[in-house]
Amino acid sequence: MLVTVIIPNYNGDAYIENCLHSLKEQTFRDFDILVIDNASEDQSAEYIAAHYPEVRLVRLEQNFGFSRAVNEGIRRTTSPYLILLNNDTVCDPHFVEALYEAIDKDEKIFSVSSRMLQMYAPDKLDGAGDLYCALGWAFARGKDRSIKHYNKYAKVFSACGGAAIYRRDLFEQIGYFDEFHFTYLEDVDVGYRARIMGYENHYTPDAVVYHAGSGATGSRYNPFKVRIAARNSWYVIYKNMPALQILINLPFLLIGFGIKALFFICKGYGREYLSGMKRGYLMCVQGRKFPYSGRFFKNYVKIQLELWLNMIRRLAG
Repeated sequence: MLVTVIIPNYNGDAYIENCLHSLKEQTFRDFDILVIDNASEDQSAEYIAAHYPEVRLVRLEQNFGFSRAVNEGIRRTTSPYLILLNNDTVCDPHFVEALYEAIDKDEKIFSVSSRMLQMYAPDKLDGAGDLYCALGWAFARGKDRSIKHYNKYAKVFSACGGAAIYRRDLFEQIGYFDEFHFTYLEDVDVGYRARIMGYENHYTPDAVVYHAGSGATGSRYNPFKVRIAARNSWYVIYKNMPALQILINLPFLLIGFGIKALFFICKGYGREYLSGMKRGYLMCVQGRKFPYSGRFFKNYVKIQLELWLNMIRRLAG
Protein backbone atom coordinates (compact mmCIF):
# COMPACT_ATOMS: atom_id res chain seq x y z
CA MET A 1 0.00 0.00 0.00
CA LEU A 2 1.15 3.53 -0.74
CA VAL A 3 -0.71 5.06 2.18
CA THR A 4 -1.78 3.97 5.65
CA VAL A 5 -4.48 5.95 7.45
CA ILE A 6 -3.79 5.90 11.20
CA ILE A 7 -6.76 6.76 13.42
CA PRO A 8 -6.16 7.15 17.17
CA ASN A 9 -9.43 6.25 18.90
CA TYR A 10 -10.61 6.95 22.42
CA ASN A 11 -14.30 6.63 23.25
CA GLY A 12 -15.26 7.33 19.65
CA ASP A 13 -18.75 5.81 19.69
CA ALA A 14 -20.39 8.99 18.44
CA TYR A 15 -18.04 9.45 15.47
CA ILE A 16 -16.13 6.36 14.36
CA GLU A 17 -18.87 4.87 12.17
CA ASN A 18 -19.14 7.97 9.98
CA CYS A 19 -15.37 8.38 9.87
CA LEU A 20 -14.72 4.83 8.65
CA HIS A 21 -17.67 4.93 6.25
CA SER A 22 -16.26 8.06 4.58
CA LEU A 23 -12.97 6.25 4.04
CA LYS A 24 -14.80 3.40 2.31
CA GLU A 25 -16.10 5.94 -0.22
CA GLN A 26 -12.66 7.20 -1.30
CA THR A 27 -11.81 7.45 -5.00
CA PHE A 28 -8.20 6.47 -4.25
CA ARG A 29 -7.93 2.83 -3.19
CA ASP A 30 -4.21 2.19 -2.59
CA PHE A 31 -4.43 2.60 1.18
CA ASP A 32 -5.26 0.66 4.29
CA ILE A 33 -6.59 1.71 7.69
CA LEU A 34 -5.06 1.18 11.11
CA VAL A 35 -7.00 2.13 14.25
CA ILE A 36 -5.06 2.44 17.50
CA ASP A 37 -7.53 2.25 20.36
CA ASN A 38 -6.44 3.96 23.59
CA ALA A 39 -8.31 1.58 25.92
CA SER A 40 -11.72 3.05 25.09
CA GLU A 41 -14.34 2.64 27.82
CA ASP A 42 -17.23 2.68 25.36
CA GLN A 43 -18.05 0.14 22.63
CA SER A 44 -16.23 1.86 19.75
CA ALA A 45 -13.45 -0.74 19.51
CA GLU A 46 -15.98 -3.57 19.57
CA TYR A 47 -17.97 -1.83 16.83
CA ILE A 48 -14.90 -1.56 14.61
CA ALA A 49 -14.02 -5.23 15.10
CA ALA A 50 -17.57 -6.34 14.31
CA HIS A 51 -18.42 -4.07 11.36
CA TYR A 52 -15.04 -3.29 9.75
CA PRO A 53 -13.02 -6.52 9.66
CA GLU A 54 -10.81 -5.06 6.92
CA VAL A 55 -9.56 -2.40 9.36
CA ARG A 56 -6.52 -3.32 11.43
CA LEU A 57 -7.35 -2.71 15.08
CA VAL A 58 -4.74 -2.46 17.82
CA ARG A 59 -5.98 -2.14 21.40
CA LEU A 60 -3.62 -0.53 23.92
CA GLU A 61 -3.88 -1.52 27.57
CA GLN A 62 -4.42 2.05 28.76
CA ASN A 63 -5.00 5.55 27.41
CA PHE A 64 -1.49 6.66 26.45
CA GLY A 65 -2.67 9.76 24.58
CA PHE A 66 -2.52 10.87 20.97
CA SER A 67 1.27 10.92 20.59
CA ARG A 68 1.86 7.38 21.85
CA ALA A 69 -1.08 6.04 19.81
CA VAL A 70 0.29 7.64 16.63
CA ASN A 71 3.78 6.28 17.28
CA GLU A 72 2.38 2.80 17.86
CA GLY A 73 0.72 3.15 14.47
CA ILE A 74 3.83 4.39 12.68
CA ARG A 75 5.88 1.46 14.00
CA ARG A 76 3.31 -0.98 12.65
CA THR A 77 3.36 0.37 9.08
CA THR A 78 5.61 0.05 6.04
CA SER A 79 3.81 2.31 3.56
CA PRO A 80 5.80 5.36 2.39
CA TYR A 81 3.04 7.79 3.35
CA LEU A 82 0.98 8.05 6.54
CA ILE A 83 -2.26 9.94 7.04
CA LEU A 84 -3.14 10.85 10.61
CA LEU A 85 -6.87 11.26 11.06
CA ASN A 86 -8.95 12.13 14.10
CA ASN A 87 -11.87 9.82 14.79
CA ASP A 88 -14.33 12.77 14.88
CA THR A 89 -13.98 13.51 11.16
CA VAL A 90 -15.80 12.78 7.91
CA CYS A 91 -13.69 12.80 4.75
CA ASP A 92 -14.57 14.07 1.29
CA PRO A 93 -14.32 11.23 -1.31
CA HIS A 94 -11.13 12.77 -2.78
CA PHE A 95 -9.46 13.33 0.61
CA VAL A 96 -6.82 10.57 0.48
CA GLU A 97 -6.08 11.11 -3.21
CA ALA A 98 -5.59 14.86 -2.79
CA LEU A 99 -3.22 14.46 0.15
CA TYR A 100 -1.18 11.80 -1.66
CA GLU A 101 -0.85 13.93 -4.81
CA ALA A 102 0.20 16.97 -2.75
CA ILE A 103 2.97 15.25 -0.80
CA ASP A 104 4.27 13.21 -3.70
CA LYS A 105 5.29 16.36 -5.59
CA ASP A 106 8.58 16.98 -3.79
CA GLU A 107 10.83 14.97 -1.46
CA LYS A 108 11.39 18.11 0.65
CA ILE A 109 7.78 18.00 1.83
CA PHE A 110 7.46 16.35 5.25
CA SER A 111 3.73 16.90 5.72
CA VAL A 112 0.62 18.29 4.05
CA SER A 113 -2.35 19.58 6.01
CA SER A 114 -5.89 19.27 4.73
CA ARG A 115 -8.70 21.81 4.48
CA MET A 116 -10.64 21.21 7.69
CA LEU A 117 -14.22 22.46 7.84
CA GLN A 118 -16.41 22.64 10.91
CA MET A 119 -18.75 19.67 10.89
CA TYR A 120 -21.69 21.53 12.39
CA ALA A 121 -21.01 24.80 10.55
CA PRO A 122 -19.59 23.66 7.18
CA ASP A 123 -19.52 27.21 5.84
CA LYS A 124 -16.67 27.93 8.29
CA LEU A 125 -13.08 26.73 8.39
CA ASP A 126 -11.79 24.66 11.27
CA GLY A 127 -8.24 25.12 10.02
CA ALA A 128 -5.98 25.37 6.98
CA GLY A 129 -2.70 24.24 8.50
CA ASP A 130 -1.06 25.52 11.67
CA LEU A 131 0.99 28.65 12.30
CA TYR A 132 3.34 29.48 15.16
CA CYS A 133 4.53 32.90 16.32
CA ALA A 134 7.02 34.64 18.61
CA LEU A 135 4.36 35.06 21.31
CA GLY A 136 4.55 31.30 21.89
CA TRP A 137 1.13 30.80 20.31
CA ALA A 138 0.26 28.02 17.93
CA PHE A 139 -2.99 28.56 16.08
CA ALA A 140 -5.06 27.11 13.28
CA ARG A 141 -4.78 29.15 10.11
CA GLY A 142 -8.19 30.52 9.11
CA LYS A 143 -10.04 29.22 12.19
CA ASP A 144 -13.74 30.30 12.14
CA ARG A 145 -13.35 32.20 8.85
CA SER A 146 -15.58 31.70 5.82
CA ILE A 147 -14.77 28.84 3.45
CA LYS A 148 -14.38 31.51 0.77
CA HIS A 149 -10.84 31.99 2.12
CA TYR A 150 -7.70 29.83 1.97
CA ASN A 151 -8.47 28.25 -1.37
CA LYS A 152 -4.84 28.18 -2.53
CA TYR A 153 -2.00 25.72 -1.97
CA ALA A 154 0.46 27.18 0.55
CA LYS A 155 3.37 26.53 2.86
CA VAL A 156 2.49 26.49 6.57
CA PHE A 157 4.50 26.26 9.77
CA SER A 158 3.20 22.77 10.53
CA ALA A 159 0.38 20.44 9.59
CA CYS A 160 -2.54 19.82 11.90
CA GLY A 161 -2.20 16.18 12.96
CA GLY A 162 -5.98 15.80 13.00
CA ALA A 163 -6.06 15.32 9.22
CA ALA A 164 -2.68 15.38 7.47
CA ILE A 165 -0.29 13.21 5.48
CA TYR A 166 3.37 12.60 6.41
CA ARG A 167 6.40 11.14 4.64
CA ARG A 168 7.19 8.08 6.70
CA ASP A 169 10.96 7.79 6.17
CA LEU A 170 11.58 11.31 7.48
CA PHE A 171 10.40 10.30 10.95
CA GLU A 172 13.62 8.32 11.21
CA GLN A 173 15.57 11.60 10.80
CA ILE A 174 13.31 14.01 12.64
CA GLY A 175 12.12 11.69 15.37
CA TYR A 176 8.65 10.42 16.13
CA PHE A 177 5.92 12.33 17.97
CA ASP A 178 7.13 13.25 21.44
CA GLU A 179 5.10 11.22 23.91
CA PHE A 180 5.77 13.76 26.67
CA HIS A 181 3.08 15.87 25.00
CA PHE A 182 0.37 13.20 25.50
CA THR A 183 -1.89 15.34 23.32
CA TYR A 184 -1.98 18.91 21.93
CA LEU A 185 0.91 20.67 20.15
CA GLU A 186 2.69 17.41 19.35
CA ASP A 187 2.02 18.13 15.67
CA VAL A 188 3.53 21.63 15.97
CA ASP A 189 6.58 20.12 17.69
CA VAL A 190 7.26 17.51 15.00
CA GLY A 191 6.63 20.07 12.25
CA TYR A 192 9.03 22.49 13.97
CA ARG A 193 11.76 19.84 14.01
CA ALA A 194 11.18 19.17 10.32
CA ARG A 195 11.55 22.88 9.58
CA ILE A 196 14.82 23.06 11.52
CA MET A 197 16.20 20.26 9.36
CA GLY A 198 15.17 22.03 6.16
CA TYR A 199 11.97 20.19 5.26
CA GLU A 200 8.65 21.83 4.45
CA ASN A 201 5.06 21.59 5.65
CA HIS A 202 2.32 22.42 3.19
CA TYR A 203 -1.44 22.92 2.97
CA THR A 204 -3.72 21.77 0.17
CA PRO A 205 -7.30 23.03 -0.22
CA ASP A 206 -8.14 19.98 -2.36
CA ALA A 207 -8.22 17.55 0.59
CA VAL A 208 -11.40 18.34 2.49
CA VAL A 209 -12.43 16.90 5.85
CA TYR A 210 -15.27 17.81 8.21
CA HIS A 211 -14.19 17.98 11.85
CA ALA A 212 -16.42 17.90 14.92
CA GLY A 213 -13.60 19.19 17.14
CA SER A 214 -12.57 18.10 20.64
CA GLY A 215 -14.37 14.79 20.17
CA ALA A 216 -12.38 13.13 22.95
CA THR A 217 -12.07 16.02 25.42
CA GLY A 218 -15.61 17.37 25.04
CA SER A 219 -15.38 21.09 24.20
CA ARG A 220 -13.25 23.85 22.74
CA TYR A 221 -12.25 24.99 26.24
CA ASN A 222 -12.21 22.62 29.19
CA PRO A 223 -9.94 22.20 32.24
CA PHE A 224 -7.98 19.28 30.78
CA LYS A 225 -7.34 20.95 27.42
CA VAL A 226 -6.36 24.32 28.94
CA ARG A 227 -3.94 22.71 31.41
CA ILE A 228 -2.27 20.37 28.89
CA ALA A 229 -1.99 23.00 26.14
CA ALA A 230 -0.42 25.51 28.54
CA ARG A 231 2.07 22.89 29.74
CA ASN A 232 3.00 21.82 26.22
CA SER A 233 3.43 25.42 25.04
CA TRP A 234 6.48 25.79 27.28
CA TYR A 235 7.89 22.48 26.14
CA VAL A 236 7.69 23.35 22.42
CA ILE A 237 9.76 26.46 23.08
CA TYR A 238 12.32 24.79 25.32
CA LYS A 239 12.74 21.80 23.06
CA ASN A 240 13.10 23.52 19.70
CA MET A 241 14.66 26.91 20.37
CA PRO A 242 18.37 27.24 21.18
CA ALA A 243 19.09 29.28 24.31
CA LEU A 244 19.97 32.44 22.32
CA GLN A 245 16.71 32.25 20.37
CA ILE A 246 14.74 31.89 23.60
CA LEU A 247 16.50 34.97 24.95
CA ILE A 248 15.71 36.96 21.79
CA ASN A 249 12.03 36.00 22.00
CA LEU A 250 11.68 36.25 25.78
CA PRO A 251 9.93 39.67 25.83
CA PHE A 252 7.40 38.47 23.26
CA LEU A 253 6.90 35.15 25.05
CA LEU A 254 6.21 36.88 28.36
CA ILE A 255 3.66 39.13 26.65
CA GLY A 256 2.08 36.18 24.88
CA PHE A 257 1.74 34.03 27.99
CA GLY A 258 0.48 37.04 29.95
CA ILE A 259 -2.28 37.67 27.40
CA LYS A 260 -3.24 33.99 27.47
CA ALA A 261 -3.33 34.00 31.28
CA LEU A 262 -5.71 36.99 31.32
CA PHE A 263 -7.87 35.37 28.62
CA PHE A 264 -8.30 32.12 30.55
CA ILE A 265 -8.83 33.92 33.86
CA CYS A 266 -11.73 35.74 32.19
CA LYS A 267 -13.00 32.41 30.84
CA GLY A 268 -12.91 30.89 34.31
CA TYR A 269 -9.90 28.66 33.64
CA GLY A 270 -7.19 30.74 35.27
CA ARG A 271 -6.25 28.10 37.84
CA GLU A 272 -5.94 25.42 35.15
CA TYR A 273 -3.82 27.64 32.91
CA LEU A 274 -1.41 28.62 35.69
CA SER A 275 -1.20 24.98 36.81
CA GLY A 276 -0.32 24.04 33.23
CA MET A 277 2.40 26.68 33.15
CA LYS A 278 3.94 25.27 36.31
CA ARG A 279 3.82 21.76 34.89
CA GLY A 280 5.39 23.09 31.70
CA TYR A 281 8.46 24.17 33.64
CA LEU A 282 8.76 20.70 35.19
CA MET A 283 8.27 19.15 31.76
CA CYS A 284 11.20 21.15 30.38
CA VAL A 285 13.41 19.86 33.21
CA GLN A 286 12.45 16.26 32.43
CA GLY A 287 12.19 16.49 28.63
CA ARG A 288 14.69 16.27 25.81
CA LYS A 289 15.99 19.29 23.94
CA PHE A 290 16.36 18.98 20.17
CA PRO A 291 20.14 19.26 19.63
CA TYR A 292 21.33 22.44 17.96
CA SER A 293 23.52 22.08 14.86
CA GLY A 294 25.31 24.96 13.17
CA ARG A 295 24.64 23.46 9.76
CA PHE A 296 20.98 24.36 10.23
CA PHE A 297 21.73 27.98 11.20
CA LYS A 298 20.07 29.39 8.07
CA ASN A 299 16.94 27.41 8.86
CA TYR A 300 16.83 28.83 12.40
CA VAL A 301 17.10 32.37 10.99
CA LYS A 302 14.35 31.68 8.46
CA ILE A 303 12.10 30.26 11.17
CA GLN A 304 12.75 33.26 13.45
CA LEU A 305 11.76 35.73 10.75
CA GLU A 306 8.60 33.70 10.19
CA LEU A 307 7.81 33.75 13.92
CA TRP A 308 7.99 37.54 13.95
CA LEU A 309 5.91 37.86 10.78
CA ASN A 310 3.25 35.49 12.12
CA MET A 311 3.14 37.50 15.36
CA ILE A 312 2.47 40.71 13.45
CA ARG A 313 -0.22 39.04 11.38
CA ARG A 314 -1.86 37.50 14.46
CA LEU A 315 -1.95 40.77 16.39
CA ALA A 316 -3.25 42.59 13.32
CA GLY A 317 -6.12 40.13 13.13
